[in-house]
Amino acid sequence: MRNAVTEIPAAAPASALAHFQSQFAFETDCWDTHAAMATAEPGFVLVDTRTPDLYARGHVPGAINLPHRKIIASRMAAYPASTLFVVYCAGPHCNGAARGAVRLAELGYAVKLMAGGVTGWLDEGFALASGEAEAAA
Repeated sequence: MRNAVTEIPAAAPASALAHFQSQFAFETDCWDTHAAMATAEPGFVLVDTRTPDLYARGHVPGAINLPHRKIIASRMAAYPASTLFVVYCAGPHCNGAARGAVRLAELGYAVKLMAGGVTGWLDEGFALASGEAEAAA
């Protein structure tokens, strides 16, 4: 019986493997981000790409606030070229993290998106911090 799921055949296993493995080069999840942020050296800068007001209401602990429109060469020059950034926004319904990732990649930085954003963070049962952002670099 054909339906919307079976109408288009699944990719060959080798193609599926390449596709799904490649996702880890572009994304991370809230659980892995939380675990890394609990260490002394997570190996990345966590960036909340939402507005300062939304950041102040609740953000992932340890994140800096850098709205995607503010990701410009002069501001980012304070970070070494080897810096890895992990970006997030409100959640799956928000494309601010993807916009921030584009800007960072255009500037030559390595970047990953934290899938789920604030919504995913809360869904995992993790707490948010509140308060205004300290001055980002």
